[in-house]
Amino acid sequence: MIKIALIPIDNRPICYDLIKDVININKDIELFMPDIKDLGGLKSKSNIKNLFKFIENLDKVDYFIVSLDTIAYGGLVASRRCPETFDEIKERIEKFKSLISNKAEKILAFSSIMRISNNNINEEEKEYWSSWGKRIFDWSYHLHKSQKENTYNCVHNIIPSDILEDYLQTRKRNYKINKIYLDWAVEGFFDTLILSKDDCASYGLNVKEAQELQKIINEKNILQAHIKTGADEIPLSLITKALLKDNKVKIKPIFTEDASLDLISKYEDISVRECTKAQIELAGAQITEENQDLALIVNNFKYEQGDLVLGEVVNSTDKNIDFAKNCFIADINNANGSDNNFVRQLLNQENDFFGYCAYNTSANSLGCAIFCAVVKFLALKNNSYNDFAFKKFQFIRLVDDWLYQAKYRKYIREKGGDFSQTLKEKEDEIKNNSKLISKFLNFYPQNINLTLPWERSFEIRIIV
Repeated sequence: MIKIALIPIDNRPICYDLIKDVININKDIELFMPDIKDLGGLKSKSNIKNLFKFIENLDKVDYFIVSLDTIAYGGLVASRRCPETFDEIKERIEKFKSLISNKAEKILAFSSIMRISNNNINEEEKEYWSSWGKRIFDWSYHLHKSQKENTYNCVHNIIPSDILEDYLQTRKRNYKINKIYLDWAVEGFFDTLILSKDDCASYGLNVKEAQELQKIINEKNILQAHIKTGADEIPLSLITKALLKDNKVKIKPIFTEDASLDLISKYEDISVRECTKAQIELAGAQITEENQDLALIVNNFKYEQGDLVLGEVVNSTDKNIDFAKNCFIADINNANGSDNNFVRQLLNQENDFFGYCAYNTSANSLGCAIFCAVVKFLALKNNSYNDFAFKKFQFIRLVDDWLYQAKYRKYIREKGGDFSQTLKEKEDEIKNNSKLISKFLNFYPQNINLTLPWERSFEIRIIV
């Protein structure tokens, strides 16, 4: 029995429910997490006092995996909004360090490099983002690009000085906190430390910071610290890494569009080829071309990735997929949801697979799919497999990624008004369409409950 404690990024289903559901597939894993009520949300911060109590009351575990953003700022969204000073946050994380130091054999942690979203949506940002977000992104992008390429910056800055100063101060504070974590890594406090690039482009202050942090890692030879593209999948990858510490699993990537591997996905700064390689390596698995334990089918895009949230839908039409033995699937043809035609092919196959995921970014989908596949593979190997839990998890993923994200979210988003009421109007229709998934999995839940936990259309909570 392996004991793992986890402090998630926030209370979204993808960061909390998903992890519990996957861990239940393997009876040899015991998972400890704080109460979901103590984690941050879209408009609320984590309850630090209760999180510290959770740590204090925890018996020693094999691995402690922790979102440092949750401790430092109150969550991933709060890391961009939190008004507290560097000194206040520094004091908090130092208290955390003293509490957790004797609670685990190994500590695996992750912290985000603050993103710069390319839009004027302030849903997860400070209020001024609704007026100046796109301008800040453009200014940041071209400032870094001109510095990197030693060219003239053609962007004229019209961002009000007080707004730009506040934004830069928040960035500077978070950057300095990340440098503290690197100091802890030098001390040997972390077994693994990931600094993640969340929703990034090819240039920008966030990319510049990542390069500067990488330079520190290289100069100080901090072998356990890594810069990675992604965010929500990082804890999944770290759990996988912990599980594979004494196990070797070889994964063969199989791409549906071999000629397009050097294209870059939405919200990322590395190619599909690099992203796939990075996710397999972060999880502690081995990449192979033959004699694989698992085959990773990556349903990648041919020309440009779609984005179902933005209404940019790419449905593949000419792919004839060979679903290999012991395969699992990362469906990245679109960001933020499934490829309709691909899923219909999948549902016509024999149910002998190790997982499917198509949520959010390419890195998110890859990390989630690898996590599920490895947990199931090890469970089967050690006679600790829970088939009911696997089918339940895959039912939820397909209802979420395919039915909701690819089919119904656009309608709910565009209708506006009370999203929850619109979802309720469509609930029977969604449940009726889920019968195709039930038939594929041979899994027939008696009751399905659908809610929008952050009171917006982006993510759904599915309780089976």
